[in-house]
Amino acid sequence: MAVKLRLKRMGSKKKPTYRIVAIDSHTKRDGEYIELVGTYNPLVNTDNVKINEEVALKWLKNGAIPSDTVRNLLSDAGIMKKFHESKKGE
Repeated sequence: MAVKLRLKRMGSKKKPTYRIVAIDSHTKRDGEYIELVGTYNPLVNTDNVKINEEVALKWLKNGAIPSDTVRNLLSDAGIMKKFHESKKGE
Protein backbone atom coordinates (compact mmCIF):
# COMPACT_ATOMS: atom_id res chain seq x y z
CA MET A 1 0.00 0.00 0.00
CA ALA A 2 1.53 3.31 -1.12
CA VAL A 3 0.62 6.19 1.16
CA LYS A 4 0.43 9.77 -0.06
CA LEU A 5 -0.01 13.09 1.68
CA ARG A 6 -2.60 15.00 -0.31
CA LEU A 7 -5.56 17.35 -0.08
CA LYS A 8 -9.14 16.31 0.58
CA ARG A 9 -11.71 18.91 -0.48
CA MET A 10 -14.24 20.09 2.06
CA GLY A 11 -16.56 23.08 2.30
CA SER A 12 -19.42 24.23 0.16
CA LYS A 13 -19.60 25.13 -3.50
CA LYS A 14 -17.18 27.97 -4.40
CA LYS A 15 -15.93 28.11 -0.78
CA PRO A 16 -13.37 25.31 -0.58
CA THR A 17 -11.38 24.31 2.45
CA TYR A 18 -9.02 21.37 2.40
CA ARG A 19 -7.76 18.76 4.82
CA ILE A 20 -4.20 17.55 4.45
CA VAL A 21 -4.48 13.80 4.91
CA ALA A 22 -2.43 10.61 4.74
CA ILE A 23 -4.32 8.39 2.31
CA ASP A 24 -3.82 5.26 0.22
CA SER A 25 -2.74 6.33 -3.27
CA HIS A 26 -5.50 4.27 -4.94
CA THR A 27 -8.32 5.92 -2.98
CA LYS A 28 -10.46 8.60 -4.65
CA ARG A 29 -9.85 12.26 -3.77
CA ASP A 30 -12.58 12.59 -1.16
CA GLY A 31 -12.46 8.99 0.04
CA GLU A 32 -11.67 7.59 3.46
CA TYR A 33 -8.27 8.63 4.79
CA ILE A 34 -5.85 7.05 7.26
CA GLU A 35 -4.96 10.09 9.37
CA LEU A 36 -5.57 13.85 9.40
CA VAL A 37 -2.35 15.86 9.14
CA GLY A 38 -3.66 19.42 8.93
CA THR A 39 -5.99 21.91 7.27
CA TYR A 40 -5.65 24.50 4.50
CA ASN A 41 -8.00 27.37 3.68
CA PRO A 42 -7.01 29.12 0.42
CA LEU A 43 -9.63 31.88 0.81
CA VAL A 44 -8.13 33.40 3.99
CA ASN A 45 -5.05 35.58 3.55
CA THR A 46 -3.54 35.12 7.01
CA ASP A 47 -2.73 31.90 8.86
CA ASN A 48 -4.44 29.70 6.29
CA VAL A 49 -2.40 26.53 6.95
CA LYS A 50 -2.44 24.49 10.16
CA ILE A 51 -0.25 21.40 10.13
CA ASN A 52 0.49 18.95 12.93
CA GLU A 53 4.26 18.81 12.53
CA GLU A 54 4.80 15.56 14.45
CA VAL A 55 2.23 13.66 12.37
CA ALA A 56 3.59 15.06 9.08
CA LEU A 57 7.17 14.09 9.96
CA LYS A 58 6.03 10.63 11.06
CA TRP A 59 4.40 9.96 7.69
CA LEU A 60 7.32 11.41 5.70
CA LYS A 61 9.77 9.19 7.63
CA ASN A 62 7.56 6.16 6.93
CA GLY A 63 7.77 6.83 3.19
CA ALA A 64 4.61 8.80 2.41
CA ILE A 65 4.89 10.81 -0.80
CA PRO A 66 3.45 14.35 -0.69
CA SER A 67 1.58 15.76 -3.67
CA ASP A 68 3.03 18.90 -5.29
CA THR A 69 0.66 21.24 -3.46
CA VAL A 70 1.18 19.56 -0.10
CA ARG A 71 4.96 19.63 -0.64
CA ASN A 72 4.76 23.41 -1.16
CA LEU A 73 2.64 23.85 1.97
CA LEU A 74 5.05 21.72 4.03
CA SER A 75 8.02 23.68 2.65
CA ASP A 76 6.41 27.00 3.59
CA ALA A 77 5.84 25.68 7.12
CA GLY A 78 9.50 24.53 7.37
CA ILE A 79 8.62 20.86 7.77
CA MET A 80 10.39 19.65 4.61
CA LYS A 81 13.61 21.29 5.80
CA LYS A 82 13.38 19.47 9.15
CA PHE A 83 12.68 16.22 7.32
CA HIS A 84 15.76 16.58 5.09
CA GLU A 85 17.93 17.54 8.07
CA SER A 86 16.77 14.43 9.94
CA LYS A 87 17.68 12.29 6.93
CA LYS A 88 21.19 13.79 6.85
CA GLY A 89 21.69 13.12 10.56
CA GLU A 90 21.01 9.39 10.19
